[in-house]
Amino acid sequence: MTPTGPAAAVSRPVGGTRPVDVVALGESMVTFLPSRPGRLADVPSFDRGIGGAESNVACVLAAAGHRVKWIGRVGDDGFGDHLVEAITGYGVDTSAVRRDPHRPTGIYFRTAGDRATDDHEVLYYRAGSAASAMSPDNTPRAELDSGHVLHLSGITAALSADCLALLRELTAPRPSRPLVSFDVNHRAHLWPHPETGRTVLLELARRSDLVFVGEDEAEEAWGVTGGPDAIRAALPEPRALVVKQGAGGATLFERGSGSGSGGGERGSDSGAEPGGVRGAEPGGVRDGGPRADAVTRVPALRVDVVAPVGAGDAFAAGFLSATLRGLPARDRLRHGHLTAAAALTVPGDLATPPSRDHADRLAALDDEAWGTLRLGPGWTEAVTRADEEVRTP
Repeated sequence: MTPTGPAAAVSRPVGGTRPVDVVALGESMVTFLPSRPGRLADVPSFDRGIGGAESNVACVLAAAGHRVKWIGRVGDDGFGDHLVEAITGYGVDTSAVRRDPHRPTGIYFRTAGDRATDDHEVLYYRAGSAASAMSPDNTPRAELDSGHVLHLSGITAALSADCLALLRELTAPRPSRPLVSFDVNHRAHLWPHPETGRTVLLELARRSDLVFVGEDEAEEAWGVTGGPDAIRAALPEPRALVVKQGAGGATLFERGSGSGSGGGERGSDSGAEPGGVRGAEPGGVRDGGPRADAVTRVPALRVDVVAPVGAGDAFAAGFLSATLRGLPARDRLRHGHLTAAAALTVPGDLATPPSRDHADRLAALDDEAWGTLRLGPGWTEAVTRADEEVRTP
């Protein structure tokens, strides 16, 4: 049977009558970035920015020319004003954001160092935040269903019991469900009971259509070792699974067109173009039969890293952008890498993505040229052609 709805939308251009390409739901916070390296105790001043996994994805997608809506909850305070104004400034529709007169907007401070080092410090002031009060009763369902894609992350599920109830409701199978994109985003410190977090994240990922997960976080959250194939074995349900492997690149598992529908039952008004999932270009088909996966692996770029914060969100945004455009599997992964490279070469959570033409030229490089590409600060503003940007080490 030819799939429709989320099955088709994973790698097909999106059409139909839905007014928004992507709706992203989650907490955004005001972030304070240090004016110089060092311990938080020693940093004399901070620059204000914004941060939040889902709003980061929304901002990058909007900057790339997509119609995007961010849904969240902020305090009726100056930090809430700043968040809404800043996210709106990226071209994101914030009309569905709710103000909470009784709870504050979340904020956090971090050091300038890499999160992977022991020197990294981050202090969150988000307990009891306005976003933690999101629930099925106070979050606008019609707005959540207004996009072709609904982007969620595991961070929201950890904020409160009400937030978890909301994500469970949104990932449940139902008619006309948008394609559910889920970034696992395992944050162990957010879960009072780690085992609960591991179970919940696995549950939500299995109910989603498109899942992003890091190889390292799959091991940390679920104890899954053995690489992308082992992760796919632990998560066979999603129609598409992207395993991020850091410097090792990324692997996409995408179910063949002979299988059934995606994570949720959908009606004919899904807005997705009917037809099977487009097969991967490089890679192969695993296990044969109607539920076989097309497997595509793309190596990471070499990047002169300024700060690693926000790279995972940028990768998801680049991949979703290419998915909305109906690009083939290899190019979707390459656009993910390129958008992540934009975030890696700036100090904050958000970076302006490369122009569509620029990214398309780089994504079209042959394998040898892709392997020698190296990107540093300011590369997204480059106006030279792709072959002029390729250089050997």
